[in-house]
Parts: sequence; C-alpha cells; structure tokens
Amino acid sequence: MPESPVLDDFDRDILRRVQLDARITGEEIGAEIGLSAAAVQRRLKRLRELKVIIAEVAIVDPKAVGQTMSFVVAVEMERERADMLDAFRAAACADSNVQHCYYVTGVADFILIVVARDMDDFEAFTRRLLFDNPNIRHFTTSVVMGRDKAGQVLPL
Repeated sequence: MPESPVLDDFDRDILRRVQLDARITGEEIGAEIGLSAAAVQRRLKRLRELKVIIAEVAIVDPKAVGQTMSFVVAVEMERERADMLDAFRAAACADSNVQHCYYVTGVADFILIVVARDMDDFEAFTRRLLFDNPNIRHFTTSVVMGRDKAGQVLPL
C-alpha cells in the first residue's frame, strides 16, 4: 500500500475548503488561512500531483435530472476468483446507474449504490448487470426512502 503523503495544517485547511466548494479561489482560501494566493495554488498543484485531490466535479441533484430512485444492492458472488471479482468490479464501475461500488466483507461481496429513473429503469439495470451474470449467486435490494446525507467530504 502506498505511503500517505505528509500533510501539514495549511494543506488540511485548503482541503477542507475545496471539498466544500471546488470553485473557491486561491485568493479566498489564502485570505482565510493566512497564505498568499500563489502559495495556495502551489499547494493545490502538489495535492493534485500526489493524488490527494483525485477529481474536481459538480455534484448534481439526482432528482433534477430524472434519477428519482436510489437503491442499495448487496451482491453475493458464486465464486470469489480474482478474475471474476475483477470482471464484476469493472462491469459495475462502467455502468452509469452505479454511483458507488464497494468490495466488502460479510455476507455480501459487493455493495452497490444505484440510481434509476423508475422501477422499469432499475429492472433493466438488474437484468443487464446482475441477472445476466452467471457468477452472481444472490443479490438483495433496499429501496432508499430518504436521502438524508450524500456526499464526499472527508473529515480532516
């Protein structure tokens, strides 16, 4: 496992701010934490190069784009060979309905967070990714009743 990069208090302060708003300027961050805009930009460049910051994206409200339903799907594999796990992982990550794919311990092998326009869309997803895969032993689905917290902000 790669060693974690050394982060100082300024790095953590910068990360806290850009996690909440990736559009915040170096000038704004610098004014808040006591660094010049140039120093903030150098640190951001370093954090990107070190892969501490892996992406800067817009978070879209699923309902605003017609993805009105969310599901938590627990998937149990028939066989746990590395090539079969990797094949499922690749297929799940390539599917646009899958928002999160976790390889986990316990009864299930994978937990998927899935969005869909409606039940017909979700059924098409299950046929495409789950029913058509002979290495899926079993899957269970929980329908999300309320989206109380969804985010990517990490505590620093």
